[in-house]
Amino acid sequence: MIELIAAVAGASITVAAMGVGGMTRRNNEDRMAVIKLTAAVEHVATRLETLHIDVKANSHEMFARLNEVEQRLAKLEAVR
Repeated sequence: MIELIAAVAGASITVAAMGVGGMTRRNNEDRMAVIKLTAAVEHVATRLETLHIDVKANSHEMFARLNEVEQRLAKLEAVR
């Protein structure tokens, strides 16, 4: 009878230890996934900011050229 109780207790402790070990491993994997996702989001945000700056510069240049063309057109229309 004592052997049976000892075997059940040992099995219970083993199952509990395996469960705790699995939870710890899963927590570490989840933590690493969060770290990787955070780094990826920061990288995308940096790239998006760079793209926004480039688009802004291109728009500024395009509207400056358009303004110049409009002024030339106005001068030509005034001559007629």
